[in-house]
Amino acid sequence: MSNYLAVFVGSKDNPRMGEWMKMSDAERKAKEQEGIAAWGAWMQKHASVVVGEGGPLGKTKKVSSSGIADVSNNLGGFVVVRADSHEAAAKLFENHPHFTIFPGEGVEVMPVMPIPGR
Repeated sequence: MSNYLAVFVGSKDNPRMGEWMKMSDAERKAKEQEGIAAWGAWMQKHASVVVGEGGPLGKTKKVSSSGIADVSNNLGGFVVVRADSHEAAAKLFENHPHFTIFPGEGVEVMPVMPIPGR
């Protein structure tokens, strides 16, 4: 089995985000509670393969040879899972609350490669 990084992505320009923001505060709060419960159920169901709980991501700073700058990206959160294959890891996220309840666009799943020379 190998480890896979799953990154939850979503754009502020996503039409579903626009719909989400048009909800009343009460509607959005109810949907958030539904989503949090479903996400918790997903984590519990997959607890045996979650090797890094991860979490939501906040504001981003990019550090480069030009210095430090505030930047924006589509990364919303992450989790690390263990699976027999890349396909099996991806299948764990089918119908995930990130995009079935919340206005997320999808989950990008990639293998965590070994560090060369280790």
